[in-house]
Amino acid sequence: MASHENKTKVTILTGSYRIKGYIDLLPGARVTDFILESKNFVVVMDAEVSTADAGSRQVLLAPFLDVNRDHIQIITVC
Repeated sequence: MASHENKTKVTILTGSYRIKGYIDLLPGARVTDFILESKNFVVVMDAEVSTADAGSRQVLLAPFLDVNRDHIQIITVC
């Protein structure tokens, strides 16, 4: 795993997936501003993707993942 000293750990929920990983957001910055300033995709580093249903089955591990901003339903800082 990469160093995450200037990264923020988040959980993102889409209609089908739960994505846990890190975004390039400095401590104290607002996630809302980060999302609004993003273009079409949000970069998530060291992403763990699992199904959003009750079974929560792991689907993918990736060092880099682009998430389409239009599919994000919930994002929270962990």
